Amino acid sequence: MNRVASVTRTTTETRIDMTFGLDGSGVSDVQTGVGFLDHMLTLFARHGLFDLTVRADGDRHVDDHHTVEDVGICLGRCLSEAVGDKRGICRYGHFTLPMEETLVTSAVDLSGRCAFVFQVEFTADKIGQFDTELVREFWNAVASKAMLNLHLVLHHGGNNHHIAEAVFKAAARALRMAVAGDPRQTGVASTKGTLSG
Repeated sequence: MNRVASVTRTTTETRIDMTFGLDGSGVSDVQTGVGFLDHMLTLFARHGLFDLTVRADGDRHVDDHHTVEDVGICLGRCLSEAVGDKRGICRYGHFTLPMEETLVTSAVDLSGRCAFVFQVEFTADKIGQFDTELVREFWNAVASKAMLNLHLVLHHGGNNHHIAEAVFKAAARALRMAVAGDPRQTGVASTKGTLSG
């Protein structure tokens, strides 16, 4: 099975080109114009063992909001397309990830229904030039377009870079588990017989 998806999304605010492969080796080529987002997506691909290529051109003279959110929209759309009808996958994934003094849990259900819970508090408005509130906006966009349940919980932590990084790494690991094949699962992991909503 070739679980790869590509999307091009053009608005008056951004132009995003993305290719996303679920069964990769963690290779990424990310150029969004937002340095911190590039860093987060690179480690997301590495820890999920996803192959990811992103090119983004956004209205960054305004701020980074549209670029970050729209990249999240595209990632959600690619994830939804790449996972297909979800036959034979685990469906659920969870991971609790330590990042030095920080501990974050991510839990995922590829249910076909969107629910997003973000219990993560940052202690500053910015990490360098990056607005910390955009971490939430990014993952909210992913969850809404991929139609999945995504819970992100910060147990403790103080360094904002570590918190953001732990969120992206934990989400990657949980998604990696959820999209993995289950050799005992011949259909979809649902008594409804479908995971399409």
